[in-house]
Amino acid sequence: MTSDAPSRIHPSGRPLAGARCWIISEAKAGMDTQTRGLAEALGVDYEMKRVTLDGVKKWTAPWGRVPKRAAFAAPGTSFCPPWPTIAIATGRASIPYLRELRRRAGPSLFTVVLLDPQTGPGTADVIWVPEHDRRRGPNVYTTPTSPHGFSPERIAKLRATTPPDIAALPHPRIAVLLGGKNGSYAFSDADDQRLQTALQSLAKLGASFMITPSRRTHPRLLEVTDGATRDSPRILWDGTGDNPYPDFFAHADAFVVTADSVNMTGECCATGRPVYVFHPTGGKPKFQRFHAKLEELNATRRLPEIVERLPAWSYAPIDATGLIAREIERRWLKRCTWTTPERATE
Repeated sequence: MTSDAPSRIHPSGRPLAGARCWIISEAKAGMDTQTRGLAEALGVDYEMKRVTLDGVKKWTAPWGRVPKRAAFAAPGTSFCPPWPTIAIATGRASIPYLRELRRRAGPSLFTVVLLDPQTGPGTADVIWVPEHDRRRGPNVYTTPTSPHGFSPERIAKLRATTPPDIAALPHPRIAVLLGGKNGSYAFSDADDQRLQTALQSLAKLGASFMITPSRRTHPRLLEVTDGATRDSPRILWDGTGDNPYPDFFAHADAFVVTADSVNMTGECCATGRPVYVFHPTGGKPKFQRFHAKLEELNATRRLPEIVERLPAWSYAPIDATGLIAREIERRWLKRCTWTTPERATE
């Protein structure tokens, strides 16, 4: 089948701009953030293909087959021609679908997997994993942080307009981004108390606060955060209406983020602004490697129990999404037999 790939480099300088792309994912919020952010950085015309597996198929993924009910390639179904130029997959349930798509579409399809597919390097043309994961190989690309939707252009656009409630907050504005308990971090009562003490010390230094919890934030953690910042200028999102996280993110002078959230920590590091990481009890080795790398890059520091001076360090913003997109473009151009060196530099 003839590819819809552009025959010359797009005026934007992005070789895949406008190409048809399928995003195959399990429809989890974190996965959607990563895949959409990458697709937007590539400039592709993407469609979301949400997949689920049940019963035996769920337990045999990523090694199993696509369920018959998917009617793969049947006219009018979600997975039917015309096939895309590029497919981006993430999550165990997506891998059987990606494998079947490769079989049907043939060599014109370029494939990308985000996160370790657990099925070996032959699963896709490019496999991205965070640097703290162990997967390595000739087609494996790593970055310190994960892809996300906050490109330099989007950050600049958000910063161009300040919502009135944020404009009313005095500087320095500290965005407090709360995660919560997971399989790696326990968040004991003592941990919650440590966070409260640290936030109280920031309040005494004259900071204002922009606070947003997540679905994993347990009541006690939100309670101590509320108590520590109640007498300071602040915005505390109560979960109603649109999440103000993007505006908090763009207009913060510094951040406090809980260590359980790799995605939020990585997003904060795209700003070039100070990021304090609060470490509750626990932390698997891969989380420890992740945070150690960001400390090494001077992007983050551990939140002390008593903050004695307002955060003011700087570093080069970490744009993992852009790095991954450029690597995919490089490998795609190299793989395309129809692309001559002359065209590649037009």
